[in-house]
Amino acid sequence: MHEMSITQGIIELCLEHAGSRRVRSLDVEIGELGSVVPEAIEFCFEACSRETLLEGALLTIIRIPGRGLCQECGKETPLAELYGSCEQCGSNRVVITAGEELRVREIEVDD
Repeated sequence: MHEMSITQGIIELCLEHAGSRRVRSLDVEIGELGSVVPEAIEFCFEACSRETLLEGALLTIIRIPGRGLCQECGKETPLAELYGSCEQCGSNRVVITAGEELRVREIEVDD
Protein backbone atom coordinates (compact mmCIF):
# COMPACT_ATOMS: atom_id res chain seq x y z
CA MET A 1 0.00 0.00 0.00
CA HIS A 2 1.77 3.14 -1.23
CA GLU A 3 -0.61 5.33 0.76
CA MET A 4 1.44 4.56 3.89
CA SER A 5 4.58 6.13 2.41
CA ILE A 6 2.56 9.03 0.99
CA THR A 7 1.06 9.66 4.44
CA GLN A 8 4.50 9.53 6.05
CA GLY A 9 5.67 12.11 3.52
CA ILE A 10 2.71 14.37 4.33
CA ILE A 11 3.50 14.13 8.04
CA GLU A 12 7.21 14.87 7.49
CA LEU A 13 6.32 17.91 5.39
CA CYS A 14 3.93 19.23 8.05
CA LEU A 15 6.46 18.66 10.84
CA GLU A 16 9.11 20.53 8.86
CA HIS A 17 6.86 23.54 8.34
CA ALA A 18 5.37 23.52 11.85
CA GLY A 19 8.74 23.70 13.56
CA SER A 20 8.22 22.56 17.13
CA ARG A 21 4.54 23.58 17.25
CA ARG A 22 1.65 21.12 17.47
CA VAL A 23 -0.39 20.78 14.28
CA ARG A 24 -4.13 21.20 14.90
CA SER A 25 -5.40 20.53 11.40
CA LEU A 26 -4.30 20.06 7.82
CA ASP A 27 -6.02 20.17 4.45
CA VAL A 28 -4.77 17.79 1.76
CA GLU A 29 -5.85 17.98 -1.88
CA ILE A 30 -6.13 14.66 -3.72
CA GLY A 31 -7.07 14.54 -7.39
CA GLU A 32 -9.74 12.08 -8.46
CA LEU A 33 -7.59 10.95 -11.41
CA GLY A 34 -4.63 10.01 -9.22
CA SER A 35 -3.93 6.57 -7.87
CA VAL A 36 -4.23 7.65 -4.23
CA VAL A 37 -7.15 6.30 -2.21
CA PRO A 38 -8.31 9.02 0.22
CA GLU A 39 -9.79 6.52 2.68
CA ALA A 40 -6.44 4.76 2.89
CA ILE A 41 -4.69 8.08 3.60
CA GLU A 42 -7.19 8.73 6.43
CA PHE A 43 -6.56 5.27 7.86
CA CYS A 44 -2.76 5.60 7.62
CA PHE A 45 -2.78 9.13 9.04
CA GLU A 46 -3.99 8.01 12.44
CA ALA A 47 -1.29 5.35 12.70
CA CYS A 48 1.54 7.45 11.24
CA SER A 49 0.81 10.54 13.32
CA ARG A 50 0.90 8.70 16.66
CA GLU A 51 3.49 10.14 19.05
CA THR A 52 4.21 13.09 16.74
CA LEU A 53 3.14 16.74 16.84
CA LEU A 54 0.32 15.74 14.45
CA GLU A 55 -1.31 13.25 16.80
CA GLY A 56 -4.98 14.17 17.12
CA ALA A 57 -4.85 16.68 14.25
CA LEU A 58 -7.93 17.00 12.06
CA LEU A 59 -7.19 15.75 8.55
CA THR A 60 -9.46 17.18 5.84
CA ILE A 61 -9.17 15.67 2.38
CA ILE A 62 -10.35 17.83 -0.49
CA ARG A 63 -11.14 15.89 -3.67
CA ILE A 64 -10.16 17.67 -6.91
CA PRO A 65 -12.33 16.61 -9.86
CA GLY A 66 -10.71 15.60 -13.13
CA ARG A 67 -10.70 18.19 -15.91
CA GLY A 68 -9.01 18.38 -19.27
CA LEU A 69 -8.54 20.58 -22.32
CA CYS A 70 -9.52 19.06 -25.65
CA GLN A 71 -6.87 19.48 -28.34
CA GLU A 72 -9.49 19.05 -31.10
CA CYS A 73 -12.27 21.50 -30.18
CA GLY A 74 -10.45 23.58 -27.53
CA LYS A 75 -13.15 23.10 -24.90
CA GLU A 76 -12.56 22.27 -21.25
CA THR A 77 -14.16 18.96 -20.30
CA PRO A 78 -14.76 16.99 -17.11
CA LEU A 79 -12.80 13.72 -16.86
CA ALA A 80 -13.83 10.71 -14.81
CA GLU A 81 -10.77 8.67 -15.87
CA LEU A 82 -7.20 9.34 -16.97
CA TYR A 83 -7.75 8.63 -20.65
CA GLY A 84 -11.27 10.01 -20.93
CA SER A 85 -12.70 11.64 -24.00
CA CYS A 86 -14.01 15.14 -24.59
CA GLU A 87 -17.61 15.62 -23.49
CA GLN A 88 -18.18 18.06 -26.41
CA CYS A 89 -16.68 16.33 -29.46
CA GLY A 90 -15.72 12.82 -28.28
CA SER A 91 -12.02 13.22 -29.09
CA ASN A 92 -9.46 11.34 -26.99
CA ARG A 93 -6.89 14.09 -27.49
CA VAL A 94 -7.45 15.60 -24.06
CA VAL A 95 -4.70 17.12 -21.91
CA ILE A 96 -5.35 16.79 -18.18
CA THR A 97 -5.52 20.17 -16.42
CA ALA A 98 -6.79 19.07 -12.99
CA GLY A 99 -7.37 15.91 -11.01
CA GLU A 100 -3.85 14.55 -10.49
CA GLU A 101 -3.03 16.76 -7.50
CA LEU A 102 -1.56 15.52 -4.26
CA ARG A 103 -0.56 18.38 -2.00
CA VAL A 104 -0.84 19.77 1.48
CA ARG A 105 -2.92 22.88 0.97
CA GLU A 106 -2.90 24.26 4.51
CA ILE A 107 -1.78 23.45 8.03
CA GLU A 108 -2.95 25.07 11.24
CA VAL A 109 -0.56 25.04 14.18
CA ASP A 110 -0.75 26.08 17.83
CA ASP A 111 0.63 29.53 18.58
